[in-house]
Amino acid sequence: MSTTSQWLEIDTPDGVFDAYLALPHGGKGPGIVLLQEIFGVNEHIRNLADQYAADGYIVLAPDLFWRSATRTELGYDDESWKTAYKLMQLTDVEKALADIGRTAATLRVWTGEGSRIAALGYCFGGRLAYLAAARGLSDAAVAYYGGGIQDRLDVAAQLAVPLQLHFGGRDEHIPPAAVASVAECFADQRDVEIHVYPGAGHGFNCPHRHNYVQRMAAQAHGNTLVFLAEHL
Repeated sequence: MSTTSQWLEIDTPDGVFDAYLALPHGGKGPGIVLLQEIFGVNEHIRNLADQYAADGYIVLAPDLFWRSATRTELGYDDESWKTAYKLMQLTDVEKALADIGRTAATLRVWTGEGSRIAALGYCFGGRLAYLAAARGLSDAAVAYYGGGIQDRLDVAAQLAVPLQLHFGGRDEHIPPAAVASVAECFADQRDVEIHVYPGAGHGFNCPHRHNYVQRMAAQAHGNTLVFLAEHL
C-alpha cells in the first residue's frame, strides 16, 4: 500500500513547531498522534509513521523538543544518548502535553468529523501518550516501554479511554517492580491491556537499536493493530 508524507507547521502561543504527517493510500482513515522517543522525530519514528500509514491510519508525529532544538535527529550511540537525555530534561511536560493537544486538534481536521484518534508513544513518548489519554486528548492510547508511567499512577483514575501498554521483560530502564505496580493499579480495568515480552529489553521495537527483537516487535505490532482496530 502506498503512502505519502510531508512536514506540517502547527501554531502555538510560544511559536510554531513541525509535525511529520504520513497519509495512507487514499488519504483517509482514523488517526494516530505518534509520540517520539528522546531521540526526536528521527528516522525510526518517521518509519513508524509510514508503517502505520500503510496500515490505514493518518499519522501525525509532533517535534516535541522544538523549544530546545528544532527537528532533533539523533541516533543511538553514546553521544546521542547524552544529548537526548539533556533535551528530555529541558522539556516542560506540561508544554509538551499542550503541544500534543494541538497536534490532536490538527489531526482531527485531517481525519474528519466523527473520527477517532489514538496517542501512540515510545519510551518518553509512551509516558506522554498515557498522560495525554488521562487528560482526554485522545480516544485511546498505546505506550511502548513508557518510562515513568509507574511514577504517574496518581492520574490513573482520570483515564476514561482504552489503554494498551507494552513492556520488555528484561527492560534495563523499567524494572519488573515498576511493571507490577502498573499492572496492580489497572488490574480491575477491562479497557487496559498490558503485554510483557519475555527476554525483550528497552527499545525492543526499534531496529536501529542493539536491543531490537524482530519477533517481539512483530508480535507487539500485531497486538497494537488489533487494539486500534477495536477502539478506533
